[in-house]
Amino acid sequence: MTRKTLTHDDAVQEVYRLTPQIREYDEFMYLGVRWLPYTMFFHHKNYRSDVINTDDFGFRFSDWQGKQLGVENMPKDTPVNLLIGGSTTMGTGATRDAWTVASRLAAHTGQPWLNLGGRGYNAVQEVLLFLMHQHRFGPINNVVVFSGLNTLTLEGLPDELASEHGRYYYSFEYQHYMDKYNDDLKRRSRTYGSDLDWRNKGLIARYLNKLRSEENPADIIITDEQTDTPTRVARAAWVVTNALRQWKLLLGGSGAKLSFVLQPMTYWTRSHLTPEEKDIFHAIDSCPNNFWRLFSKILGSEIHAPFANPIQSFCADNHLHFADMNLMLRESPLLNDYLFVDRVHFNDKGYDEAARLIAAVLPV
Repeated sequence: MTRKTLTHDDAVQEVYRLTPQIREYDEFMYLGVRWLPYTMFFHHKNYRSDVINTDDFGFRFSDWQGKQLGVENMPKDTPVNLLIGGSTTMGTGATRDAWTVASRLAAHTGQPWLNLGGRGYNAVQEVLLFLMHQHRFGPINNVVVFSGLNTLTLEGLPDELASEHGRYYYSFEYQHYMDKYNDDLKRRSRTYGSDLDWRNKGLIARYLNKLRSEENPADIIITDEQTDTPTRVARAAWVVTNALRQWKLLLGGSGAKLSFVLQPMTYWTRSHLTPEEKDIFHAIDSCPNNFWRLFSKILGSEIHAPFANPIQSFCADNHLHFADMNLMLRESPLLNDYLFVDRVHFNDKGYDEAARLIAAVLPV
């Protein structure tokens, strides 16, 4: 089938026509970045809309017995369950807070689940987010890390944007604007700094200087075309397993049961798309942002096993519960239904089914 070529603006409007709720997620994201120490950034707090609502710390509310449940108003007399991850955990694509995985887990298990999803977070930031709020929690029953794909995606960033602490969302922006601060330091009238032009030293500086010739840094195009895919996959799997090692240490002695559930990717789950998904993906591919551009070399099903297997082996060796949503969905009666709003995010039906499948494999 030959599809109509869409301009960028036409494609954006087509995405909003097919998935109206995505407009709200875009507006939520493009309010600007709320910068925080350690985790770097997080959602806006006390955000209110018909689609997304956040508590006083920026966590999206989950639904619990018809009430909004967040970190700010956890039950004091009942152990809570935590769902950790990136934007899929946060619930991008759900039409309401009540249709995120955390909310649907509450419905399927009859227990309170908190949504600790951080949009754009990698495995390291997920650990740090918990660490920054660990003192707020009382008894914890389950900790489910529903994650993996943000880390794999962001490890596709060019080597010039890597650091000894890995690759992360806003890698380019962080370097760009922090170097502007360094420029400001050189202009200080009272300083002990030298006159050496250190800005032009090193690969990162040269790369950023080249990109600065563009008019707007927010419009810089970044892809994974120069990234070695096998190396990237192995590196991302190590980042995830190292984060799980940290999770195990943080939760040690707490009695909380730790599980890792690998997020699904559309073509890792099934080889075909529904007609609705084909229309949406065509529109998304016609107006890609840098995050979607970083998927170009990892979409194929051949990437699934090399990424999943090392994580599964680590979990087995360390007595951690592991599940793979890609494989679980293959056994679902809804496999061939319209479930995805893009390559990694669900619609309401997909989120409910993901929650049902997770609830069925929770450790006793």
